Amino acid sequence: MAKGYYRDLIKILKKHGCYFARQGKGDHEYWFSPLVGKHVSVDVGGKSKHTANRILKDAGIEEKI
Repeated sequence: MAKGYYRDLIKILKKHGCYFARQGKGDHEYWFSPLVGKHVSVDVGGKSKHTANRILKDAGIEEKI
């Protein structure tokens, strides 16, 4: 697997209808989640499984990495 959980996280977000909205500062991206109707911040270099699962929870997704 690539370093970090970015690829797995993006795969799950897309599966649930989320899409890339815009680039943020540094290594962050903003993705829109239609499940909760808001943007969530995704760290491209994220190496923490806990943080990746928190992003999924913020996006309204119960699935975990």
